[in-house]
Amino acid sequence: MVVAVPLGLALGLALGAVGGGGAVLAVPLLVYVVGQDVHAATTTSLAVVTAAALAAGAVQAGRARVCWPQVGLFAPAAVGGAVVGTLGNQAVSGTAVLLAFVPVLFAAGLMMWRRAGTDAAAVEQACPALDPARTLLAGALVGALTGFFGVGGGFLVVPVLALGMRFPLRRAIGTSLVIVALVSLAALAAHIWQSAELDAGVTLGMAGGCVAGALIGTRLGERLPQRTLAHAFALLVGIAGLYAVLSGGGPGG
Repeated sequence: MVVAVPLGLALGLALGAVGGGGAVLAVPLLVYVVGQDVHAATTTSLAVVTAAALAAGAVQAGRARVCWPQVGLFAPAAVGGAVVGTLGNQAVSGTAVLLAFVPVLFAAGLMMWRRAGTDAAAVEQACPALDPARTLLAGALVGALTGFFGVGGGFLVVPVLALGMRFPLRRAIGTSLVIVALVSLAALAAHIWQSAELDAGVTLGMAGGCVAGALIGTRLGERLPQRTLAHAFALLVGIAGLYAVLSGGGPGG
C-alpha cells in the first residue's frame, strides 16, 4: 500500500531521533489509517520496528553510545517478558488492547517531559554502573508490555533508562535502539508462532520507509539539544494516546 511508505518514513524519523516514541504510533496508524485490525497491526508494527531499530541501533553502536552490560541483562529479561505479553495479547480483544494502551502512553510521555528539564549538560557522560536486579526487573516489565501492545518498547525503554537507571539521554537512546531491536524480533517471532499473519505489501512498504527514516533520524538527533529530544519524545507518545482516546477504541476490536 502506497500510504505505508510515508507513514514508515515518519515513524522512522522519530525512532532514530529519540530512540522510541515514533514506533508507538505504528499501531494506531495501522488501525486507523491503513485499516488493519488490531491484532494484525501489532504484528506488522513489530516487523517494522525490528527492521528500523536494527539499522539505527547499528549506527549508535558505531558511535559508542550503547551500554552493552545493561543490554546483556535487560534484553534477555525483556525477551522472556515479551513472550508472556504476546500470549496475553492473543487472549483479549483488540479494543481492550487499545484502551489499556492509553494510560501507559500518557505515563511514558509525562515521565519524559519531566526528564527534559534535568541533566541538560549530560550529553556524553559514561554509562552508569550496572545494577543487575533493577536491570532484570525493568527488562521483564518492558518486555511484557512490548509483547502485549505489539510495540517496539522504546517508548518505555528510554524513560526507564533515563529516569529509573540514570542514563544520560543520548546513551539511553542508543542503548534503547539495540534493546528494542532484540525485543521486537523476539516478540515478532512469538506473534508468528501464535499464527499471526503479515500483509507483505504493507509490511515491506512501511519497513522500507521506516529504515530510511531511522537512519536520517539518528543524524537529526545528533543536532538537537537533549531538552528538545525529551520534549519531542513526550509529545509523540502524548499524541498517540490522545488519538486513541478520541477514536474511542476504533476498528478492529
